[in-house]
Amino acid sequence: MNEQAVVSDAAAKARKRKKSMFVQTVKRLVKNKVSLIGFIILFIIILAVILADVLAPCDPEYMDYGAIHALPSAAHPFGTDNLGRDILSRLLVGGRYSLSLGFICAFVSLFVGVFFGNLVGYLGGRVDMVVMRLCDIFGAIPGQLLAIVISTALGSGFINTILAMTVGGFPNAIRGNRALALKEREMEYLEAARAMNCSKMKIVFKHMMPNTIPIQIVGTTMSIGHAIIGAAGLSFIGLGIQLPTPEWGAILSGSRKYVMDYPHEMLFPGLAILITVLAINMIGDGLRDALDPKLKN
Repeated sequence: MNEQAVVSDAAAKARKRKKSMFVQTVKRLVKNKVSLIGFIILFIIILAVILADVLAPCDPEYMDYGAIHALPSAAHPFGTDNLGRDILSRLLVGGRYSLSLGFICAFVSLFVGVFFGNLVGYLGGRVDMVVMRLCDIFGAIPGQLLAIVISTALGSGFINTILAMTVGGFPNAIRGNRALALKEREMEYLEAARAMNCSKMKIVFKHMMPNTIPIQIVGTTMSIGHAIIGAAGLSFIGLGIQLPTPEWGAILSGSRKYVMDYPHEMLFPGLAILITVLAINMIGDGLRDALDPKLKN
């Protein structure tokens, strides 16, 4: 058996163990009623957002000056805003921005964390020391405060909001993946790879990363909710996505002047954020219990 075959066989056995754990995790997850409810709620929200053009009762930008600040009715189920725009339609379309921000920010942080975490965890030495000290510096600054500073410097907009939200999540993502890499590099299949003189980069990218990504899914799931709330917060204070783009935080910001007289204009956007984040957290809790049943007890 040649060197490549030995390493591939060891890595295949490791992936097989991971696959078996994945199957068991899915079975436990399906049995978890809380996470199942979260999946159903999130699926409905995502489906409604995707089909917003079909489900929206009105054009989200249409201004009905005869129905300004209208209360919920058959024509406008969630009422209208200060310009007579249908709130339900704006929430459906705006969900595309809010959900996209949440998922993009979470998965960018995941892949950056997996890349650098595995790299510094395996290489160690000065590279590990320098990267971890940088993580300590940025990690000492609250993530939302760092996002505010970056948004102030870059300005508002979809791309700038993503950059602001993801940079604040890098330190924890890298630190978490480094801890996994330190444990993973002692595994037998990596010992075999080193014995066969595989390059360090090949070991990190081909063998370590595929085995550490699944473990980070729980943290990534929870960070989606954090990103949605954080992005909405930036928009609310005028630093994220701004009106007339119907992002949920921007809709909240545009309605705050009228909260005392027309509370429904802030109620429904707030509920959209609350229900979405709650569903994501329910899924995250279910994933955590499924991956480590001992924690449930």
